[in-house]
Amino acid sequence: MTLIRSWVESANSADCPFPLNNLPYGVFSCGDAPRCGAAIGDMIVDLAACEKHGLLDAGGTFAEPRLNGFMGLGRAKWDQVRAALTALLAEDGNRDLPLVAMVDAMLHLPIHVTEFTDFYASKNHAFNVGVLFRGPENALPAQWTHMPIGYNGRASSVVVSGTPIRRPMGQVKGEDGPIWTACRRLDLEMELGAIVGMDSTLGERVSVDRAEEMIFGYVLLNDWSARDVQAWEYQPLGPFQAKALGTTISPWIVTQAALEPFRTKGAERVNPLLDYLRESRPGLYDLTVGWTMNGQVMGQTNYKTMYYSSAQQLAHHTSSGCPMRIGDLLGSGTISGPEPDQTGALLEMTQGGKTPVTVGGESRTFIEDGDEIGLFGHAQGDGYRVGFGTCLGKILPAQ
Repeated sequence: MTLIRSWVESANSADCPFPLNNLPYGVFSCGDAPRCGAAIGDMIVDLAACEKHGLLDAGGTFAEPRLNGFMGLGRAKWDQVRAALTALLAEDGNRDLPLVAMVDAMLHLPIHVTEFTDFYASKNHAFNVGVLFRGPENALPAQWTHMPIGYNGRASSVVVSGTPIRRPMGQVKGEDGPIWTACRRLDLEMELGAIVGMDSTLGERVSVDRAEEMIFGYVLLNDWSARDVQAWEYQPLGPFQAKALGTTISPWIVTQAALEPFRTKGAERVNPLLDYLRESRPGLYDLTVGWTMNGQVMGQTNYKTMYYSSAQQLAHHTSSGCPMRIGDLLGSGTISGPEPDQTGALLEMTQGGKTPVTVGGESRTFIEDGDEIGLFGHAQGDGYRVGFGTCLGKILPAQ
């Protein structure tokens, strides 16, 4: 697919993350009430104003400060609004659309996060971390290649890009028993987050194909991790306070429709999956993803290296009859390639702190106070790219 040209000239640049092919949704304000918008070039379409003037029909949901209401209208309405918005912004479209300069807007958390579940779906990441703790012979848990592994996180600590993250205090293992201390091994996890746009009911099992239909779109996601707290607490029930300090997401939701041209298969299977996890079509996307520390690129890989898709994760989530809700957020798990400079966490990159990296002339094994971590990602088309925007977080000292 090639670039769809817009009368918004900035959207036609080959390296612009928000061409007409993209049209991601978000929530913004300009010193007034937050409302829904769509990114186009270096501008934001005021969707609430469009609806007020009869240019779009979303049942009044675009005036709300979250996208949950719009998502609840269903896939037919998502497709209808996207088609109408594309026509309005095309070269021969309506040049009187209400636009706001992105530099003049404040971006907000785009959804009310109903629940947050984080998975562990990169074989490279799972193996690399497993080797650090269990050796190469037992790196992958026995069930890992048979089902997506995840844990229930905290929706209450999901924040939008730019929100500072405070270094947590926690209980960690000491030489003579547990000690109370500021986290000493603070890490990032570079992930993609899938946003559920439809409900399922208690007792209902959702197929992988149905799960595809339920996903509204994707965001970049940094699941901040206190590794020393995690090492002490995680057995036998998994992560708890080590993951509750914060999860940062990018403000723009890139829709499944925008990513459709980049659909591709993932990592090669070790063994056949059970029927309920089998896909009728490839469920991953050809997305370049990477992360920075204090503006320096540290790692870069591709989302297509993942072993499980978001649809498979969603289907597995409902396999017990667990109901899903509009606004549920599913983290992909750390996205890592096979090489050290393709890893999505410092735990892997520094071999558990044994091999420091250099950032701005300074040595790092884990994140220090004042460090800023950023995620980036895009799909590359013919003369255009579909991007996610920024996903930034700066670390504040513990209190």
